[in-house]
Amino acid sequence: MQREKRNRKGDDLRHGRRCGDDEVDSRAGRGGRDTIRNPNSTIVSDHSPSPPSSKYQMYGGGDDGSPEERTAFRRAEKRYKLYYQHASKKKKKQEKPVDLSGVVDFDSILKSFIVTGDTPDGFYAVDGSFDRPVFGLQSRPGFYFIPGALSVEEQCHWIKESLTSFPQPPNRTNHNAFYGPIYNLFAAAKERKILVEDGSSQASPTESDYVSTVSAHRWKFCCGTATSLNGRSRRSILASVLLRKLRWSTLGLQFDWSKRSYNVSLPHKKIPNALCQLAKKMAAPAMLTGEEFRPEAAIVNYFALGDALGGHLDDMEADWSKPIVSISLGCKAIFLLGGRSREDEHIAMFLRSGDIVLMAGEARECFHGVPRIFTDKLHSEIAPIEEHLLNDEEDSCFLEYIRTSRININIRQVF
Repeated sequence: MQREKRNRKGDDLRHGRRCGDDEVDSRAGRGGRDTIRNPNSTIVSDHSPSPPSSKYQMYGGGDDGSPEERTAFRRAEKRYKLYYQHASKKKKKQEKPVDLSGVVDFDSILKSFIVTGDTPDGFYAVDGSFDRPVFGLQSRPGFYFIPGALSVEEQCHWIKESLTSFPQPPNRTNHNAFYGPIYNLFAAAKERKILVEDGSSQASPTESDYVSTVSAHRWKFCCGTATSLNGRSRRSILASVLLRKLRWSTLGLQFDWSKRSYNVSLPHKKIPNALCQLAKKMAAPAMLTGEEFRPEAAIVNYFALGDALGGHLDDMEADWSKPIVSISLGCKAIFLLGGRSREDEHIAMFLRSGDIVLMAGEARECFHGVPRIFTDKLHSEIAPIEEHLLNDEEDSCFLEYIRTSRININIRQVF
């Protein structure tokens, strides 16, 4: 069934705080700009650039009015958002405790279902020939949750692909607007390289050491701390900082964030076949009999401590009866599912590494977001991933990254 797209003002995805040594105070949506409070901690030279805010930004951040002015969805976001307790300069800041008693735990529902065959009130197990339990919400038709859908080996594979292959040009990332396409970012971060601006017009644009050319400014990775040319200081930034500031990459048909639409004219690679096959398999519970999901585009989101994905709709695809297949990797998060209005009742649930969520049909019209990820050992629940990656010394950089991060791959049928 074809559904008419519904455009809503204020559905912009907004940019918020990013983990690392710098703190970003987001004013997006309120006419402001991101303010870097501690720039020296992430800058190799005093001329290191800070990319400007875009019109449509991804991570939710700043306050949006008094409690009386906030919507029910926004109040729920703030309930689970990361806050810190006031501490002296000598003491490490502590996270404020948050009440998680109302958060749905599908892992517990799965364990109980395996033993008793029953589900809690308001939940149901999807009937069908799928090879693992799939759960739905009676109040949200078209929403499906597949707990523990991926093995640890599969999780580690897609974590590695998300950091090495998926950000590779011609796939676009949030860095394109300022630096242009950047090749081999993860490898450069691993080798402690620096991305340096070279405004010289003498070098050939075809030289292999240049990663991009934007507005007559070219950037290349260099070893060591060389940040000057002919005695002149050059803008530069650590590759490791750029990796931590990686917020999204796009696969398949490319999404134009400035126009909030798919741009079929942009160069792109097809989604890797292995990811296509995985998406087709996992989409089956949300598909009509005889239909097959067609993966045409994917957006990969990268989260760190303090990051949040503000409440929004995924409404740019032509046919809302087809699901979005959302794969969670890395640290545990809270997923907030609302209704058609921001004032509708919400449902909060845990997302763990290996979980998959499907949203199709009526569920596509529900506001949703990720107000919180957990990176501490008690709540992150990534011990199996850590154990697997510890087996190979070559995986140490992946382990270092994912210990404090979450990756989400969401795959869509565009047409």
